[in-house]
Amino acid sequence: MAFRNLHPRLRIRPAEVRRLIHTLDGSALFAPPVGELSIVVLDEHRMAALHGRFLDDPTETDVITFEGDPHLGLAGEIFVCADVASSYVDGDRERFPAELCLYIVHGYLHLAGFDDTSPPLRRAMRAAEKRAMTALASAHAIPTASLTSI
Repeated sequence: MAFRNLHPRLRIRPAEVRRLIHTLDGSALFAPPVGELSIVVLDEHRMAALHGRFLDDPTETDVITFEGDPHLGLAGEIFVCADVASSYVDGDRERFPAELCLYIVHGYLHLAGFDDTSPPLRRAMRAAEKRAMTALASAHAIPTASLTSI
């Protein structure tokens, strides 16, 4: 698993993100994505640029997932936006790490075969997210994360 933090104010330990993924992989809740997984945390400007370039929508979003090619040993890439997570929890420092973790989980689940393009699929995705977050909380595998002041 490769992890990059490209957000200038986010403090998060890569080892804790690796533990999150290893916990999900070993949970037996889902079929883990096959191959190398890449996770990147962006700020709102970089996320909006990525969203515009690949999805023709130049606004920030919470998570974008790109499928890889298991035949090439690539599970896929998950891009998450720390600024959207912070905004969603209204700057609540206590809730921020779990919200950011949820975005990683959401991308992971896409790579594990879940989709959210219709109401029934969205319900299944939300249920899977809840199971994953419960497993991560029980294993104390939600990474510590914070945004520093400017």
